[in-house]
Amino acid sequence: MSSNNLDHYYRILGLEPGASLEDVNQAYKDLAFIWHPDRVPEDNQRLRQKAEAKLKEINQARDELRSQKPKTPKPPSSPPRKSASNTYYYRAKSPRREPTQSRRYYQSREPKQPPSSSRNYYQPREPKQPPSSSRNYYQPREPKQPPSSSRNYYQPRTRSQSQRPRSQPDLSGSNFQGVDLKEKDLSGRNLSNANLSQANLTDAFLHNVNLTGANLEGANLFRANLFQACLVQANLRDANLIGADLSGADLSGADLRGAKVGTGDRLLVKLTGAILSGAILPDGRIHE
Repeated sequence: MSSNNLDHYYRILGLEPGASLEDVNQAYKDLAFIWHPDRVPEDNQRLRQKAEAKLKEINQARDELRSQKPKTPKPPSSPPRKSASNTYYYRAKSPRREPTQSRRYYQSREPKQPPSSSRNYYQPREPKQPPSSSRNYYQPREPKQPPSSSRNYYQPRTRSQSQRPRSQPDLSGSNFQGVDLKEKDLSGRNLSNANLSQANLTDAFLHNVNLTGANLEGANLFRANLFQACLVQANLRDANLIGADLSGADLSGADLRGAKVGTGDRLLVKLTGAILSGAILPDGRIHE
């Protein structure tokens, strides 16, 4: 093969002519990983075909360069060393010698002598004497006296003694514009003058919440629980109030222009006991 062809294959793999076989193999692995067709999305057929052609070119360059590189011959294995001595590996063992009289491995022991009469290992012990009347180990304890009326162990704790709930952080003036607060529990929180415009308050728990002067323009209050909420001077323009519960809520001076409260002549907002004095209704009328 001419040197020009070899140089061309080196350039395909991004190598200089004459690079080692290790460099050829490493460059092939890197390019095959980059141009593998499985890394291209299936919906991009043009780029997938280009990757297949590129991988085929990389494979050809690797095979041609590897065929030109001489393989390093393995060193011949050294023959097994012979032992310097002329001993045999499978030499028969010499027969065991009989033990001498002075040393017998299986010499029987002399029987033990029975214990003398002066020492009897199985001599029964004398029975213990019962405890004296002055010390009775099984003396029953006296029953405990019931607690005195001055101290009742099971006396229930009063609310002042029990652990008081932690105070919730003040959220007045907070910015929740466009925030998803679906099904959030904000009951009893202080959200006065907060920005809740375009916020998603679907199925949110807002009973007894303070929304005085809050901006709820365009907010989604679908099926929100606003029981006894304070909405004095609140901005509810273009808000979705369908399914919301505003029972006992204070809407004094609130702006409800363009708010969705039902379909046609049917009111779909619960306003039982709600205060609407001075509020601007969805049709622009001021409630007296």
